[in-house]
Amino acid sequence: MEWLEPETLIQSFGAFAMIGVCAIVFIETGLLVGFFLPGDSLLFVVGLMISTGDVVFPTAGEPWPVPIWLACIMISSSAWLGDQTGYWIGRKSGPAIFNKQDSKLFSQKNVAKTNSFFERYGARAIILAHFVPVMRTFVPVAAGIGQMPYRNFLKYNFIGVIGWGTGVTLLGYFLGKIPFVAEHVEYFTIGFVVVSSIPIAYEVIKARREHKAETLVS
Repeated sequence: MEWLEPETLIQSFGAFAMIGVCAIVFIETGLLVGFFLPGDSLLFVVGLMISTGDVVFPTAGEPWPVPIWLACIMISSSAWLGDQTGYWIGRKSGPAIFNKQDSKLFSQKNVAKTNSFFERYGARAIILAHFVPVMRTFVPVAAGIGQMPYRNFLKYNFIGVIGWGTGVTLLGYFLGKIPFVAEHVEYFTIGFVVVSSIPIAYEVIKARREHKAETLVS
């Protein structure tokens, strides 16, 4: 959908672009309804646009270009707050929140994938989930439901939000400093979207193979 394209989203917020980006990051990481939002590509593109001076703060005089260090702090903090929200939603609501019926904004398949992700990576899932679409929405909630000690969650979560919120944004920023990249932003944006979609494609293919194998066995 065009309105979910990172560059379109950022431009639609105008001078309040960073506030909009932070709101999207919080919703994606903290609320179950945000799993479809473009996390990776959004951070990458905002980094690119900051490098070219296209992201500014509103001021009474001339617009103030957003410095990359401040953008990284804002994005990482928003992801951290989102993860805390997700954890405590899971902690307070318990398993009932994952026992909801399927709807347009909720799928038991995502719950199954989250449980499998946790079983495979253990506590490291809190870090790794930030780099996997859908997982970064559901894993904090699952950690809360599973009563993961809050101190452990905080430790792994801090590493995850810094690695994702700061790392992906800086990647876009430094690539944007390369003249060839700055002149062909749209192509590199598309390329990053494709790359960030690989984990989703892998999970889809894997799920289909497992379903096919189960069908043959039965």
